[in-house]
Amino acid sequence: MRRDQKEQVVEELTARLKAADTLLVADYRGLTMPQIDDLRSRLLESGARFTVVKNTLTRRAAEAAGTEALLTLLDGPSAIAFLEADGDMVAAAKALADSARETNVLEIRGGILQGRAMTADEVQSLAKLPPEEVLRGQVLGAIVAPLTALAGLLSAPLQNLVGLIDARIDQLGGEEAEAAPEPAAEAAPAEEEAPAAEEAPAEEAPSEQEPVAGEEPATEETTTDESTEEE
Repeated sequence: MRRDQKEQVVEELTARLKAADTLLVADYRGLTMPQIDDLRSRLLESGARFTVVKNTLTRRAAEAAGTEALLTLLDGPSAIAFLEADGDMVAAAKALADSARETNVLEIRGGILQGRAMTADEVQSLAKLPPEEVLRGQVLGAIVAPLTALAGLLSAPLQNLVGLIDARIDQLGGEEAEAAPEPAAEAAPAEEEAPAAEEAPAEEAPSEQEPVAGEEPATEETTTDESTEEE
């Protein structure tokens, strides 16, 4: 390969590395051309492009693209599955895992997921996840379930809701009545609270028939005197 051709390959790899958030790396040694073509077709269906690369040129491209995490995965003959923007990373990982199991030759080395390096075990775990459509359905179900319960509550008869509100108001009213202190007795009107003291009855004048203390009745003395003069 001429120098200018190498430079062109590096530029292309650099652009693809910058554009791809996710890529998977595998050792393809031992695969036949029909097996490589079959794997390439599977990956293409998941939105990934399978490319056999030269490690020396790929290292230069990784350094230029700022994806140094890829350098540790370039050991021996390498092939990279570049995931497109609308690709399914779970389906791509599953395609590689299935090919490794079927051929018993392909070896998954790892990958990069949104700038973070992945080990081979993490790629295998990614391959075991449900397809993207199923994952979306599960997430949607988790979101819709509480909303369905809320819709059921809101669709209940209005009178039931009103009854619940009235019962709550009565309950709160009863609690406030128990908590409130008893009101102080209202002050009675002045006439009832402090009735005017009755005036003590004035002492009756001594009866003419009752002698004043220390004096003799005048009438008796007069009668006695008159009786004496007649005698």
